[in-house]
Amino acid sequence: MLRIRVSMNFTNEPLKRTPVSLILDTDPAHPIEGATDRTGVAEFDIPPSSGKIVISGGTRYHGRLDGDIEIGLWSLTDADAVDEHGAPGGGGGSTAYPNMKTRTLKVNGHEVTTDSEGYLVDLADWSEDFVRAQAAYEGLELNSQHWEIIRFLRSHYEKHMVQANVREVIKHFRKVWGPEQGSNRYLHDLFPRGGPQKQGNRLAGLLRVKGEH
Repeated sequence: MLRIRVSMNFTNEPLKRTPVSLILDTDPAHPIEGATDRTGVAEFDIPPSSGKIVISGGTRYHGRLDGDIEIGLWSLTDADAVDEHGAPGGGGGSTAYPNMKTRTLKVNGHEVTTDSEGYLVDLADWSEDFVRAQAAYEGLELNSQHWEIIRFLRSHYEKHMVQANVREVIKHFRKVWGPEQGSNRYLHDLFPRGGPQKQGNRLAGLLRVKGEH
């Protein structure tokens, strides 16, 4: 069960009878519609998943959809609070290095340049469509857990301006998924081409970690 409590930051008053939509990463074409009740809470009877919460047309949260999620808004007319495109933290720029070999990837009708392994040359080219296109190129069938890790990797970088290391990834998902699925072995089974530190970062539109060149 997912319970989303929506309130206004300034007054802490619940936002009543307000449209709330869930966009699951595994099925973005079919949003799940709902609304807050008199207490400002919207409930969705879904299993734990990964995706976005859209309130009155604006994306206000992305990541794991499970349990209780608190969302505070300054205004319903603000733009999306979650940046769905570009480099984490609003950055960008070229990641090119000497003698880099590049290739192009078709992403939603446009060409995106990556290096030979699939790391973005311009981090600002990241999008959710890039994730799907690059995963398909690598023969990886994305599920909700893949998306949850990808969103965690991007969110960690946005907050700390440094990429999560292996220990941090394992610690987080061991807490969320339990010791078996939060293990290093299970995470590498999800991302067979180098684990979350390589394949995960690549799909998340982040940089190579030290020693990957």
